[in-house]
Amino acid sequence: MNFQSQKMLLQIRFGKKIAVLLFVFGSSLWAQAQEISSPDKNLSLKFELKEGGIPSYQLSYKQKAVVKPSSLGLELKDLPSFMDGFTVTNSAQSSVDESWNPVLGEEKTIRNNYNELVVTLAQAKNNNRFIRIRFRLFNDGLGFRYEFPKQNDLSYFVIKEERSEFNLAGNHKIFWIPGDYDTNEYAYTTSKISELPSLMKKATIEINSQWPIKELSVQTPAMMKSDDGLYINIHEAGLINYPAMYLEVDAATNKMKSHLAPDAVGAKGYMQTDAQSPWRTIVVSDKATDILASKLILNLNEPTSYKDVSWIKPVKYIGIWWEYFVAGKSTWAFGKENNVKLTDDFSKLTPNGKHGATTERAKEYIDFASKNGFDAILIEGWNIGWEDWINNWKEEVFDYVTAYPDFDVKAVHAYAASKGVKIIMHHETSGSATNYERRLDRAFEFMNDNGYDAVKTGYVGKIIPRGEHHDGQWMVNHYIHVAKRAADYKIMINSHEAVRPTGLNRTFPNWIAQESARGTEFESMGGLAPDHTTILPFTRLMGGPMDYTPGIFQTDLSYYGTGSTQRVNTTLVKQLAYYVTMYSPLQMAADIPGNYERFPDAFQFIKDVAVDWDNSYILEAEPGDYITIARKAKGKDEWFIGGITDENARTANITFDYLPAGKKFIATIYADAKEANWDKNPQEYTVSKVVVTSKTILKQYLASGGGVAISIKEGTASELKGLKKL
Repeated sequence: MNFQSQKMLLQIRFGKKIAVLLFVFGSSLWAQAQEISSPDKNLSLKFELKEGGIPSYQLSYKQKAVVKPSSLGLELKDLPSFMDGFTVTNSAQSSVDESWNPVLGEEKTIRNNYNELVVTLAQAKNNNRFIRIRFRLFNDGLGFRYEFPKQNDLSYFVIKEERSEFNLAGNHKIFWIPGDYDTNEYAYTTSKISELPSLMKKATIEINSQWPIKELSVQTPAMMKSDDGLYINIHEAGLINYPAMYLEVDAATNKMKSHLAPDAVGAKGYMQTDAQSPWRTIVVSDKATDILASKLILNLNEPTSYKDVSWIKPVKYIGIWWEYFVAGKSTWAFGKENNVKLTDDFSKLTPNGKHGATTERAKEYIDFASKNGFDAILIEGWNIGWEDWINNWKEEVFDYVTAYPDFDVKAVHAYAASKGVKIIMHHETSGSATNYERRLDRAFEFMNDNGYDAVKTGYVGKIIPRGEHHDGQWMVNHYIHVAKRAADYKIMINSHEAVRPTGLNRTFPNWIAQESARGTEFESMGGLAPDHTTILPFTRLMGGPMDYTPGIFQTDLSYYGTGSTQRVNTTLVKQLAYYVTMYSPLQMAADIPGNYERFPDAFQFIKDVAVDWDNSYILEAEPGDYITIARKAKGKDEWFIGGITDENARTANITFDYLPAGKKFIATIYADAKEANWDKNPQEYTVSKVVVTSKTILKQYLASGGGVAISIKEGTASELKGLKKL
């Protein structure tokens, strides 16, 4: 090696506790493999060029193979590919250790600690056209992305397909839903990778607006467990100006590779340098609790550029919503007609007598919210157009500013304001993103004028522009445009039926929650398996908060006399536990208010539970089986615990060592009764108060499909008197 040609840069910034060390090696070493380890040395990454100049990486955890040698690259339309013919022209390593504070989150402070390798690859056969591959290795996993610097021979290009491989080390157990360009709302299947071909047809159930991928593929996040005890989660971070990624599966070899959502003409992405792909993420540990605790995906996203975030607040809300699904007495639509235009006079429609979003109904919900300390109410079906909104691929479907004749926007706003309650706007697009974008500014101005500071958006149905998909590059950019434009009006966004999240709530913190998975509404449409919510935190919630809409107390839906025999497949107490296990800074008490009035002691937990947190503690977890989590409320000496199980009754092991030592606390325990279970006695529960300390260990029974919820606060001497100590 020519040491005169070696350059070394050492930069130390003590203020941010960042130490960066870069080495630029002579060309004689560039052909050799590059290796980095995670800060704790448990993870090891190796990068090298295979024969033919093909980029390749491999990943191991504690000397166990996670990803065997796997190729990297992209195929382009009408240009030579970025698949082979590369030489390494530069290689740099660095380290970062810093902390940052999310606007809303599971932790008040998040540590961002990684070692980085950046490799520059040039293609001599293409005039030394070059790209970079950036790897960041954290203690909890790997992120890597492609970077396309501005250069003379690379300005504009179209992606035909990305070919990032994940050559797995075994036939792992996998928790999966089918790959689909238009929906994430499938039920989860648990199987071996090798069983995917035989199970895919059954798993691809009928869903409104779906486009299953013809190649054998699964959605991300894909959660897996190896036979030797490794938990592996593959997803992506920072999905901006790029289509969503799926995992195409070779079930015979356990090899997966990226597969991108196409646009209307089959292209996978239109790029202009400087540009980069999203991060491809692999979270890995030998402890399931570490997967849930990982902040790798958030850390790979860019910090927000918003100067003022004081208007972004956590929200606990109720809504005119669940009654549409179960009560049989309410509808979104006002009229009986099924062919309407926005230019029609809706006062001349024939009222169906079941419209839910009336002024008087809204006032009833406002009274309930005010009485019970809720921040806001969501009102769906207030605006004209619901008579023929679905399955017509209709462009001019809603205008977002015109109310039905029986809903007085000004009166409802004034009444809510007098009660200290906010109204959450509802913007269903019916998939017509073009219509929504044309009307977006007027809709947000309307919200500002009428006191709305949050909106639930929806994308049910096939997308317009016709031929585009929910997960394609055009729609990815649409969702971000809505979030950014909403920030200009100081409006928070909760998107439903959008592309699954990838940690962008760090960059756009007003995008406070998403649905993007099979949520509570499906309990009224075929039901959810008891293990569903023991899987979601390992899959859908890896990318960001979910508006799951929990809190259903009346779980036997035959109660409403509509002829339905459907059941919500949980106990009442498991619904309470969701407020802790299913993280979101936006939490709904989704049931009809009258059902809460029937169970006031259980309802107290929903009223008390926090929605924004200082600290979170993953006490125990196993995907598909059980999860127990404790959290400390933001800025308060209050703690809340949620534990859930699948269809199997079990005992949760709950520790309290995160409580301040030397103090006594009152724990209110909401538990399944001994005779409770999800299908026979879902509403059987007990509420008890006991004294706990940091040394307490609780072994708590969870019924089949059940859970436990605990609220903890410091007690005075008089409050502690007479209570049993655990």
